[in-house]
Amino acid sequence: MANKQLVEETTEARAIAKYVRVTARKAGEVCDLVRGKDVNEALAILKYTPRKAAEIIAKVVKSAKANAENNHEMDADNLYIASIVANQGPTMKRFMPRAQGRATTIRKRTSHIEVVVKEKQK
Repeated sequence: MANKQLVEETTEARAIAKYVRVTARKAGEVCDLVRGKDVNEALAILKYTPRKAAEIIAKVVKSAKANAENNHEMDADNLYIASIVANQGPTMKRFMPRAQGRATTIRKRTSHIEVVVKEKQK
């Protein structure tokens, strides 16, 4: 019989906000502020960040925290943000009339924001 190595199972909880009307680039800048931080500290940082994406990301972080507590029985005080990404979603194309009968494209970009929280090992 071969030796079995013990693989420690790490539980994670995630939350995803799709088709958010903020560009992935702008949301990514806000994501960089809280990546790797404790959940409560991250929420405090997001509360005082004057960006539109900060409010949306705070909502997703709260959802991931609630998922961890209710679905995976994790301790809310030991949670940290293991991964947070803002991927590009579909772009809505709109047109604006310009001079001499022309029209230019306006690209209204969207993003998908994904947050993964894990529990700290003691």
